[in-house]
Amino acid sequence: MSFCISSSNNTTHMPMTNPRHCHYFRHNMKLWFTGLSGSGKSTIATALERELLLRHKKTIYVLDGDNIRHGLCSDLGFGTTDRQENIRRIGEVCNLFTDAGTIVLAAFVSPYKEDRDKVRLLLGKNGERKNFIEIHVQASVSTCEERDPKGLYKRARAGEIPNFTGISAPFEAPENPEVVLKSGEKSVEECVSQLVTYLKDGGYLCSPGNK
Repeated sequence: MSFCISSSNNTTHMPMTNPRHCHYFRHNMKLWFTGLSGSGKSTIATALERELLLRHKKTIYVLDGDNIRHGLCSDLGFGTTDRQENIRRIGEVCNLFTDAGTIVLAAFVSPYKEDRDKVRLLLGKNGERKNFIEIHVQASVSTCEERDPKGLYKRARAGEIPNFTGISAPFEAPENPEVVLKSGEKSVEECVSQLVTYLKDGGYLCSPGNK
């Protein structure tokens, strides 16, 4: 006897309330770090991950170019269309993580306002509370170029990297982000402290005994 599973064209996503969302935090959330290369997005996100994990017992995952561009989006380049597709995929991945009860810290240059706005709409709201928190990691091109941990600005200046944000491609700064981190002036620790204060004041964090 043989069985055949036919394909379906009426597949729908069935939303459900996930009890894992309420285990250690009141609101599932995605923190979206945007800024120039070298502004400190991944460094600050990783430091915040450590803070929330150790002190507040949260389930966290950091998404950035290192773990996305070498796997899920390894087929994409850095032109406008590929950047748009890159951000779209990341938004969908963020949704999957939060469905599983995980706070997502997404650290990407994401230079175009339209793409970030689409992700904001995709990730939506939790009742009346925003669960997409846009964070502008603000540092000047000159500051980022001085840091240049991977030597990317030097290569971009030499014409070796086309479409490099801040040099040969634009960065559209957020107009009304939830948080602005002046990473060109503040230490990583100060930026993390600012974020934790924002999350506490906004009611996003609660202790395990206060569910």
